[in-house]
Amino acid sequence: MLRTTDTMQNQQRKSVSILGATGSVGGSTTDLLLANPGSFSVVALSGGRNVARLAQLAHALKPEFVAIADPDGYADLKNALSGTGIEIAAGDAAVCEAAARPSDWVMAAIVGCAGLLPTLTAVRRGATVALANKECLVSAGDIMMREVEASGATLLPVDSEHNAIFQVFEQHRRKAIDKIVLTASGGPFRDATLAEMARKTPEEAVAHPQWSMGSKISVDSATMMNKGLEVIEAAHLFDLDVDRIDVLVHPQSIIHSMVAYSDGSVLAQLGMPDMRTPISYALAWPERMETTVQKLDLTEIAKLTFFAPDMERFPALALAREALRSGGAHPAILNASNEIGVEAFLDKRLPFTGIAELVGDAMQTVNAGVAKTIDDVIALDLDVRAQARELISRGRRTAAPVRVSESAIEIEAKRL
Repeated sequence: MLRTTDTMQNQQRKSVSILGATGSVGGSTTDLLLANPGSFSVVALSGGRNVARLAQLAHALKPEFVAIADPDGYADLKNALSGTGIEIAAGDAAVCEAAARPSDWVMAAIVGCAGLLPTLTAVRRGATVALANKECLVSAGDIMMREVEASGATLLPVDSEHNAIFQVFEQHRRKAIDKIVLTASGGPFRDATLAEMARKTPEEAVAHPQWSMGSKISVDSATMMNKGLEVIEAAHLFDLDVDRIDVLVHPQSIIHSMVAYSDGSVLAQLGMPDMRTPISYALAWPERMETTVQKLDLTEIAKLTFFAPDMERFPALALAREALRSGGAHPAILNASNEIGVEAFLDKRLPFTGIAELVGDAMQTVNAGVAKTIDDVIALDLDVRAQARELISRGRRTAAPVRVSESAIEIEAKRL
């Protein structure tokens, strides 16, 4: 049984909302809430188009308000929740309304650029926001962090690596921090050659050796683009230059990240690979929750290994670092073109190695101005996706080399 600490039990029930409740992060959050019915009350839920799952969660959590992004699902959802007294709405505006409803804590777990406006809505009302949406910081990091500062909102990282850093990052000793180190499992192809990678199938790419994840993030893990995106997120979350953010491949996925200090100390957060741990930390913060997550036994693990990522075999990581250094619209271009590349790979219209090739081409060829508002970011995202699809349709992914600037891989190789 999951239960909160005594300190948390003695506090008033925390009101929460879940944006993206029907996804994997939303599901793990729901598990924690249902195990602690006396500690939390649910204000709002939102989902994309999975009516059955959203209705099931609404019956279990009894929120005040439920929003479904797909208007076509409104009638079925209304019927499924008939007699419950739960307020129901549909469409993008309804999802933003779910974010706007007063609650202490908001899980921002909507995937893609669809999560930008709802997350910003929660931030602007000064909520504590548990951030699981990558686009908020990858594509709109400068904008989002300015809004967080202006509103007084609290941003808590949910991604396991960033959450690990947050747990051991001594904010009051920032000057003593040398660097942070993000760990990566290396994905299913960490030992494969480039020639072998070119022949890999979607089925092989989504078979992650450690984590149970959706297909898109599993492919990102296989290319190591996920780690590149996390480098960009970490730069915004912890206000660090790219050269103070390292990546190490750690196949066991036990050490989730580390912070190195100027006195030679290195603080790390360890735990079994289970998303309920970082979610529970964000949910209970500044307290902690007891969970049924398997406890770590280092005698069973016995061996922890680490090695530097190979930038030649995993150019996506170098591309992400290059995008962060270049700034402006480059991280948004990287993210949007990668999503189109992954989509094409999963549809078997693009080879695995073609994903990074497409991203490299897009970063070289797409013309984009500076995005000053969230609307600018959304418009840029749509434009880049269209241009990336055009690159694929013209068949430019069959033989072109990955277009990383000559210095990008060299810089990373020298650093590591």
